[in-house]
Amino acid sequence: MPRMMKQEINSLIKRQILCRIAFKGNAHPYMAPFQYVFMNGSLYFHFTDYGKKIKLLEQDRRVCVEIESYRPDLSEYKFVVLRGSLKIVEDPDERKDVIDKMVEIGKEKISRNFLSAHGLRKEEGWDSLSSDKSLTIIKLEEVVETIGLKSF
Repeated sequence: MPRMMKQEINSLIKRQILCRIAFKGNAHPYMAPFQYVFMNGSLYFHFTDYGKKIKLLEQDRRVCVEIESYRPDLSEYKFVVLRGSLKIVEDPDERKDVIDKMVEIGKEKISRNFLSAHGLRKEEGWDSLSSDKSLTIIKLEEVVETIGLKSF
């Protein structure tokens, strides 16, 4: 498959809203889908404070993030893989900006049904994803490898 140029990679990342993150796991890798925000050249995610993800992050911050784009008949297919480390965002302004952007994208492009992935009820709407709540925002840092491949 042909490699994508940096501009193509950034374009794909900007257009998409969902990725998969693979964690090391104990006996086997663990993978989960995430809504993400691409801001200032970095990927950001919201992690709920329950489940496997936080426990796995505490054991090993290294992850693999995959973002893809394809036509329904797979006549065109592109994907980007980023290998790096995750870090909890501590800066309140950065955290607020990320949450606000997630809400904006959610309202524009994502069903309320997806709010359950954020640990929220769909009846509450996207405004329930608020920086006033104790939400854990994670940033992909220390990216050691970025690969973008395409079918054409």
